[in-house]
Amino acid sequence: MDGDRISFDDNVSRRKALFGTAALGSAFALAVQPVQAQTMIMTPTDGLTAGAVKVKTKDGKEMDAYRAMPASGTGFGTILVVQEIWGVHAHIADMCRRFAKAGYYAVAPELYFRQGDPKVIPDIQALIRDIVAKVPDEQVMGDLDSTVAFAKAEGKADTAKLGITGFCWGGRIVWLYDAHNPAVKAGVAWYGPLARDAAPLTPKHPVDIAKELKGPVLGLYGGADTGIPMDSVEKMRAALKTGSPAAMKSQIDVYPDTPHAFNADYRPSYRKEAAEDGWKKCLAWFKANGVT
Repeated sequence: MDGDRISFDDNVSRRKALFGTAALGSAFALAVQPVQAQTMIMTPTDGLTAGAVKVKTKDGKEMDAYRAMPASGTGFGTILVVQEIWGVHAHIADMCRRFAKAGYYAVAPELYFRQGDPKVIPDIQALIRDIVAKVPDEQVMGDLDSTVAFAKAEGKADTAKLGITGFCWGGRIVWLYDAHNPAVKAGVAWYGPLARDAAPLTPKHPVDIAKELKGPVLGLYGGADTGIPMDSVEKMRAALKTGSPAAMKSQIDVYPDTPHAFNADYRPSYRKEAAEDGWKKCLAWFKANGVT
C-alpha cells in the first residue's frame, strides 16, 4: 500500500493526529478509541490536493466531504469512498489519499450530516440508536448523487469513469448505490451486510437488489465475521447468478479465519495480509471495469 506508518514519538503530535477535531478526516471517532497506533497507516499528502470540501446537496444544504486527487493533471477516474459506521474519520480520509496516490479522484461525503456527528459519540449503541438508525437509504442515494455532481463540477474528475467503494456500513451502501446509479462502472464492497430484515428507512438490502446492479461489484468479506453470517454470503452469491449482466459478473471473495473490519488498520481487527491483498484486488477490479 502507498502510505507511511506514522511515528508517535512526540506525544503532543500523537494526540493531535488521533484526536484532533480541526478538520474533517483529521480525527478518529470516539467510539473506536483507543486507536491501535502501531499498525495505523498515514498516507502523506505530497503530490496530492487533499482536504475537506463542501458539497451542495439537492435540497440546498452543505455536506462536508473529504476529497483527494493528484495535484496535477485532469480526467481522473472517480471513486466514491463510503464511510464506516463511524463517519468520515481519519481512516476514511486516508483511504481517499491512497486512491489519489493511485491516480484517482476520491471523495468521501459525511452521509450522516443531517442526523448528527458520529465521531463525537463515545458509545456504539448510542451511535446506532441516535444517528445511524435515523439515516434513510433514499437520503444516502441522493447525497451520493450530489457528490458525483460536485466531482464533475470541479473539472478534475472524469465521472464517466465512476467507481464506488465502502466499508462496513458503507459496504452495504456500495451494493445499493451500484443498483441506483446507471453511471457506476464498478464497485468494491468491504464486509458490508448483505441480508437483513426490511425497515421503513432501509427497505431493501443487497440480496434484494442483486438483479438491478449496473456495474459489477467485488465483495471482500471475512470468513470469521461474526456480524455477517456466511449463509448470507451464499444467498448473495446465488442472487448474483440470476441477476443482471453486471450481477453475474460480480463476485465475492472470502478470507478464511478473518474477522470483520480487517482493513481497519487502526483497530485490533486489522489483518495486514488480507488488507493488502484486498487493496490489490480493489485496484485491479476498478481498472478491469473501466474505472481508471
